[in-house]
Amino acid sequence: MGKTVITLPQVLQAWATPDFSRVFAEAVQQLDVAELPLQQALAHSSHVSDSPRRVIVLQTTATASLLQIKAGIFYAGVIAGSCCADDPTPLCEQTEYCEVEVRINRLTGMTRISLLPDSSM
Repeated sequence: MGKTVITLPQVLQAWATPDFSRVFAEAVQQLDVAELPLQQALAHSSHVSDSPRRVIVLQTTATASLLQIKAGIFYAGVIAGSCCADDPTPLCEQTEYCEVEVRINRLTGMTRISLLPDSSM
């Protein structure tokens, strides 16, 4: 299966407006878990949960051709079967955090999301 191409046109349209942080956060929250490097950032659990994520814009920079956003993502991970000694099936969610760099080509809209090193809690 090929890698999904990500585009965030609504983020480009919101650039330099008061709504940018909100629009960016909503766009990233709506991405599929597989489109984000959350699994690689797990520090306290073994699988990323489908629970809602919280995205915070930490820093932005822009050139004529590139929009670069550093963002923090709070999300949940799970450890299957670890919550109760007599029931091996429950899922316990653990809070996870990572920081990502989102690079959006301002001409094509192509978006690349990379995990920043040492960004886990």
